[in-house]
Amino acid sequence: MPDTLTLPRLDDLHVHLRQDALAAQVAPLTWTGGAGRVLVMPNLRPALTTVEAVLAYRAALQAIEPRLDYLMSICLHPGLDRSAVRAAAAAGIRVLKWYPHGVTTNSSLTGSLSECAEACAAAQDEGLIVSLHGEAPDDPAQGIDRMNAEQAFLPQLVALHQRFPRLRIIFEHATSAAAISTLADLGPTVAATITPHHLLLTADDWQTDPHSYCKPVAKTAADRAALQAVVASGDPRYFLGSDSAPHPAAAKAGNQPAAGIFTAPILAPLLADIFDTLGCLDQLPAFATTRGAAFYDLPPAQGRISLQRRPSRIPAQINGLIPLRAGHDLKWTLGACKE
Repeated sequence: MPDTLTLPRLDDLHVHLRQDALAAQVAPLTWTGGAGRVLVMPNLRPALTTVEAVLAYRAALQAIEPRLDYLMSICLHPGLDRSAVRAAAAAGIRVLKWYPHGVTTNSSLTGSLSECAEACAAAQDEGLIVSLHGEAPDDPAQGIDRMNAEQAFLPQLVALHQRFPRLRIIFEHATSAAAISTLADLGPTVAATITPHHLLLTADDWQTDPHSYCKPVAKTAADRAALQAVVASGDPRYFLGSDSAPHPAAAKAGNQPAAGIFTAPILAPLLADIFDTLGCLDQLPAFATTRGAAFYDLPPAQGRISLQRRPSRIPAQINGLIPLRAGHDLKWTLGACKE
């Protein structure tokens, strides 16, 4: 096994950089963790529903951390018509991001996918990507809860793909064997991101540790094994989207912690540790730097990072934010970087 791994700066195609004072902390830490190009989520307060709001947010992020390359997304909602999608494409916005109603932070106005059909048709014509938070809302009457909400959503993914077969769709943060099985039967215009924490965790973790709690939740050992197998297989339709989502420590305390796991400052060594443990370290460069770029039609990533097989300890806190597995050791360390 190699003791040094040099690769391009990571393409992290699903991050939450937050806003205001929190963004001022998180954006530089995202660069420090090894990312170079990031897809930024739009579920702020208020959510980014107009081109003007997205561009203003990008400008604010560039002022905070100009070294990162920010790919921007806009909330997919019923009010986003064909002309708005064309304007988004002209402004360089690459993704329409859809959230199921009320499932995660600031997802109360997105509407159903059927209500967003005009925007999806326009995205197909303009070459934009529709990115899905693939969960059905909890519904006790239908037996839907956080453990099976992803599986319950999968028929909507299939229906969207069948209605718009040329539309590029990303099923974000896949967590279940059911999702992997469903995607295997869909065409090359449907891809998925996988997070480092879903390659590590099961439900046992978040039931005892609020800093391991996110949406969608980590599920069973069998679901985790399905995710591990697909990243080890080299399937080109699966690539990195960390879903790093920081919250102040107080928001993660108590019986109802905020949903979100913070991995941005440790992303590169964490991934090296995971892929090394799984015996597929050779798959890490493609997973984290080339497959996503190919699906997005992006040029090659810029800059280089170097990882050394040398133990490092995850800090207990970073600028008051608690990272995943704080205090635990990794087998890899992020070394010298060439910007």
